[in-house]
Amino acid sequence: MIAFIFPGQGSQKVGMGSELAAAYPVAARTFEEADAAFSRDSADSVRLSELCFQGPEDRLMLTENTQPAIVAMSTAACRILADHGISPSFVAGHSLGEYSAHVAAGTLDFGDAIATVRRRGRYMQEAVPVGTGAMVAVLGIDLETVARACEEAAQGEVVSPANINGPGQISIAGTASAVQRAGERAKALGAKRVVPLVVSAPFHCALMKPAEDRLAPELRALQVREPLVPVVANVDAEPKRDSSAAIDALVRQVSAPVLWDAVVRRLASEGVTTYVEVGPGTVLSGLVKKIHPGARILSFGSPADLAAVVAACST
Repeated sequence: MIAFIFPGQGSQKVGMGSELAAAYPVAARTFEEADAAFSRDSADSVRLSELCFQGPEDRLMLTENTQPAIVAMSTAACRILADHGISPSFVAGHSLGEYSAHVAAGTLDFGDAIATVRRRGRYMQEAVPVGTGAMVAVLGIDLETVARACEEAAQGEVVSPANINGPGQISIAGTASAVQRAGERAKALGAKRVVPLVVSAPFHCALMKPAEDRLAPELRALQVREPLVPVVANVDAEPKRDSSAAIDALVRQVSAPVLWDAVVRRLASEGVTTYVEVGPGTVLSGLVKKIHPGARILSFGSPADLAAVVAACST
């Protein structure tokens, strides 16, 4: 059984998608659609495809540009796979990637997803003044211990687990001072390493609630369809099989932690044995290897990847 998994913010790089657009007409058309949707509510003349293919890097890295760029790249790759007869039984995405998953499942219109995640990125960036929030990765201790470190370090400020990415790989988010204290406490409780993350905002914690409140009515106003395949959601690792539950999960995930470890375990329990990371990078492939040993794991982000994916998914 095949699952498509879609990357989130952090997997972007200048040049992504350019080879796909040059090699496959369906990918070129996808980026043209993305350009039109990206410009819906902006006087900015820059095209999303230009940011993906040529940069500049500092503009691609702006959250409101990064998020639609990754959805565009992931959707282009997904459509190429569909043209080659490869389809999943389940889909899932890491944070932002859940939007790509819902485009793949047919829940969300692609243009609506591009426009929505651009605003999502803007709202998340504006929720917390630059420099007042932070995130770190805590390596080598379990979730219970990380949560304890956060509780003991909070001192009335926000700090909590944000991404539960796999065994011994958990990130925390919150106010910068509380995150620093929690990182120090985690080391005292046995963490092997505490690594600062280069992010523009403290994602997936209570500080993102203003962004969630701004995004919620926009998500609920979208024209949506029933998913063609189940989408395993970040917030509870449950397969979403109807559009109402899907939208509710997208609303909640803005300020809720990403339960990626549980998502992969749920996919495994449903019978998934092959995972295809669809879009830029291979971050999720590395995480899945640790969570689901023995699974077949592939990635598709360039023309050079296609033959191996087709061969593996056709057997």
